[in-house]
Amino acid sequence: MSNRRKFIQRVTAGLALTTLLPFGRKAEAKGIQIKGTLVHHVFFWLKDPNNPEVRRKFEKALDELLKVETIKLSHVGVPASTEEREVVDHTYTYSVMTFFDSKEGQDIYQVHPIHLKFVEENSHLWSKVIVYDSVDLV
Repeated sequence: MSNRRKFIQRVTAGLALTTLLPFGRKAEAKGIQIKGTLVHHVFFWLKDPNNPEVRRKFEKALDELLKVETIKLSHVGVPASTEEREVVDHTYTYSVMTFFDSKEGQDIYQVHPIHLKFVEENSHLWSKVIVYDSVDLV
């Protein structure tokens, strides 16, 4: 495995730990166990990221998306004001991290009417999406 891939996996795992702080749009993490969960981390690049109306619409849509029952914990964020380094990507507009109890929960989410509606009604707003799904090390 390349060093870059290992780094990305470690960063994703580190970001997952940040959800233990009570900064989510869905629930506080107090007492929530994340071991054994499936982490679904999505990065969005909006076509018009500087348009306040587009951002309001997208954030409202994200609030609706997070109502899918199989999502156990979530975090919505924007790029942090961390130092510029070759390995840090600040180019995305929004980051959405969701935790599911199992792959089955994430499978339900993928075909859930709320998720399908989110994609159908908002895909015209983004130019790029990248998804990282991860589970615990064996």
